[in-house]
Amino acid sequence: MASPSSTSIKAQADRRRVRVRASLGRRHLVEWLFRGAGLTAIVIALGMVVGLFWIMISKGLPAFTQATLSAEVTFDPDIITAGPPPVRESGQSEADYRAARMAWEGQVARLNWNALVEQAVRNTAPAGMEVDRRTALALVSNIDRHNLRDMFVANPHLLGRTVKVDLLASANTDNWLKGTINRDLPDSRQQLSAATRQLADALYADGKIRFTFAWQIFTNTDSRSAPAAAGLAGAFVGSLYMMLIVIVLAVPIGAASAIYLEEFAPKNRFTDFIEVNINNLAAVPSIVFGLLGAAVFIRYFGLPMSAPIVGGLVLTLMTLPTIIIATRSALRAVPMSLRQAALGIGASHNQTVFHHVLPVTFPAILTASIIGVAQALGETAPLLLIGMNAFVAAIPATPFDKSTALPAQIFLWQGNENRNFFEARTSAAIMVLLALMITLNALAIFLRTRLERRV
Repeated sequence: MASPSSTSIKAQADRRRVRVRASLGRRHLVEWLFRGAGLTAIVIALGMVVGLFWIMISKGLPAFTQATLSAEVTFDPDIITAGPPPVRESGQSEADYRAARMAWEGQVARLNWNALVEQAVRNTAPAGMEVDRRTALALVSNIDRHNLRDMFVANPHLLGRTVKVDLLASANTDNWLKGTINRDLPDSRQQLSAATRQLADALYADGKIRFTFAWQIFTNTDSRSAPAAAGLAGAFVGSLYMMLIVIVLAVPIGAASAIYLEEFAPKNRFTDFIEVNINNLAAVPSIVFGLLGAAVFIRYFGLPMSAPIVGGLVLTLMTLPTIIIATRSALRAVPMSLRQAALGIGASHNQTVFHHVLPVTFPAILTASIIGVAQALGETAPLLLIGMNAFVAAIPATPFDKSTALPAQIFLWQGNENRNFFEARTSAAIMVLLALMITLNALAIFLRTRLERRV
């Protein structure tokens, strides 16, 4: 028979086990709820990202195809009356020949190239359909007359010949055929006349108008006179120039500053002041850097507005704190034992830093640098303040030429009055920008993996 003391001890142990089980049950429930909340947050975040990409891709994909009219164009001698191009005579200087050539090209440019376009559209129309001049010119883009002129300048032997040419349909025609305009709207609210709409439907039904890949998005610059031919070439090159400037300036300066502050700088009030300001600069809104660039680089140093050199310098200032902070974090993550081992075998301080510490941190520094550059690529606010939202219909040859950038081009297209056409173009430009950023991030991951293997 058990004693009263042993019975009491057993009862206490039973109560303790009950409390432990209850406590474990509560902890398991809290852990399960925490895991469920984390998984739910991840699913919601991924769903939003997928939804964003789906909306953007579904709206942007139609912009990569564009209506094109396959027509036969006759370079009529009655219209092209500029005469044959000049031939360089013996003894004629290069300057005189160029002047004669430019005078001939000026005469060619002043010809009525719209008449050739009108004639080609009229000859392509179905039999029995009357096509007036206004209807024919509204069907195709204004860029077609310039393309025909350039074809003739490049090959004057086309005079009197008939060649098959793909004429780019106008933005309104493209909207009509893609169905981005409500066909039930009255004529007063339609962008095309009834005759032009009827002609477009007839040519599309005959297969003479078809949708082809819109190469002009990548090869042309922005255009106001011919919206259907507007492209991203100028903005893309401008962004590349800016990123080149950021890579050349921000990456070495940022990495060198971080190495000095972390490995060589004495710990005093001055370095503490610098560290505090670097951390503060990382939190400064990007628009403030735009104001700084407009005040310092444009007004004080006299650099040109809307130039990639100014945009690159502004983005360099904005990217420096990110690279410095990330590089210092990578240096701090290196175990102190590695430094002590290097010093123990007789290495100097410089040799310890550059031969032993830095190689270990190369992957992290490289990743931080490329991510900082990719972040700068998508900035818009500072570029607007230095004039890179201006309309520039040219591809910059140097970083000092006027240009725009991909984010600023997206901003301009988003506010275009022809929203039915440029809404898809805006989404397509966003897709190009994101593709460039994803490429940079993928390059960072690839290089980091390679360097980690070597280390």
